[in-house]
Amino acid sequence: MKIVALDASHFNEGDIDWSPIKSLGSLVIHHATPDNLIIKRALDADIILTNKVVLNAETLSSLSNLKMIAVMATGYNNIDIEAASKNGVVVSNIKDYSTNFVAQHAFALMLELTNQCGLHGTSVASGEWNNDSGWSYWKTPLTELSDKTLGIIGFGSIGQKVAKIAKGFDLKVIASHKHPERDKMEGVTFHSLDNVLMNSDIISLHCPLNKDNFGFINAKSIKQMKKTAILINTSRGPLINQSDLAEALKNKAIAGAGLDVLSQEPPSNNNPLIGIPNCIVTPHIAWASYESRKRLMNILADNIKAFKKGNPKNVIT
Repeated sequence: MKIVALDASHFNEGDIDWSPIKSLGSLVIHHATPDNLIIKRALDADIILTNKVVLNAETLSSLSNLKMIAVMATGYNNIDIEAASKNGVVVSNIKDYSTNFVAQHAFALMLELTNQCGLHGTSVASGEWNNDSGWSYWKTPLTELSDKTLGIIGFGSIGQKVAKIAKGFDLKVIASHKHPERDKMEGVTFHSLDNVLMNSDIISLHCPLNKDNFGFINAKSIKQMKKTAILINTSRGPLINQSDLAEALKNKAIAGAGLDVLSQEPPSNNNPLIGIPNCIVTPHIAWASYESRKRLMNILADNIKAFKKGNPKNVIT
């Protein structure tokens, strides 16, 4: 069975062992694949591994040998699922492999905005402490998390992990969620979206992107927030109207934002959020710990094993 990885470098730049996949067939690894080479490289593949390579209906119709697409990620909007189904191709994805690190990164952004370690570390490195007359100084207000209210929008596995960590900081936790009874948690109270926006000191987004919430963080919803509020997004970039958020941050309508995702990735040179002093942007790394990526490899192998045994799992329909 021939297995072809079309864009392996998106999750593995060489530090994760490919042995779990190599044991399942003849593996050909391409670190990246431009659109004009997809069909050529995948023509005789039984299984395609992809992260971001687009597999549309036209492409899939040309791959008569293809039996499975194993997505090396959770998201699968780069694949025409209907076309795959019509061609008898099973599509599987990988869930919950990076929950711990996404939650950790959400708190890293919160702590950077409240403790400002980077700002003060840079200040010391530049010699400001050596030349200061006092034993201590701070360049910006510093904020305790204890007794503040954390509002979590979307309470799936990542939102729940964030809530558990929040308890260690003595944060009060409120959440907006479609299934409050199913996912109830001690110490977490569920509210309407409007109430979460209005009553939270920190708002952390952990919801999937869909047509109903596209750009729901916008000028209107930001007006509902406290002026001292901090917004965190480690979920999906298009949940936020970037221009509206940039304007709000510049005008101090809210205190700050920590973003690991943007509407366009990589961003354009004129992205309105990059470079705003009270906005931290990291390059979509909340999933990318070594441990998360190793877990991804193992689940990927399990998906392929299950398919080969005739009992595919994590199937997208």
